[in-house]
Amino acid sequence: MAYASAITETETYTETDIEIVVRRFQADLIMIAQSSRAITEDKARDYAHDVEVFAKHECLDGVDITLFSGAQEIEKARYTVDTNTRNLAMERPGGVMWRHVPNAIFRIVLIGPKNYDKARLQNRLKINWSPTDADIYHSSLNPISERYYVSNGWTLHREDFKK
Repeated sequence: MAYASAITETETYTETDIEIVVRRFQADLIMIAQSSRAITEDKARDYAHDVEVFAKHECLDGVDITLFSGAQEIEKARYTVDTNTRNLAMERPGGVMWRHVPNAIFRIVLIGPKNYDKARLQNRLKINWSPTDADIYHSSLNPISERYYVSNGWTLHREDFKK
């Protein structure tokens, strides 16, 4: 007698799961805004809103946030989307009290907006996004920590880097 088994993986997350995770991301952005003073809290909320829109439309692979002092990279956080994560506990936001630096420049880059239809999303976005060829590999920064924000398999994996 033979036995067979088949397992089918399906996406178990919903838009509510994305909202839960993006709230953690938004809390990080607000902390960065407050500590670095490179952007306002309102602008941080606008960025988080747009990240949520891209995520809900499956147009997002990740987000790269960098603080510069003039042309010099000071701190960075990279958030990578993962829809296959299992058995991770939701971590609390924090650990992103970035320094206030002279000539502060804040840059946020959406990574791999696949399936991006500008006309379809344009009226939902608060930021005027444009293509970029910015270097987001940050070879001058060192990895220092990581966190996971997850709800039912929809994850933002945050990696932190500093000078």
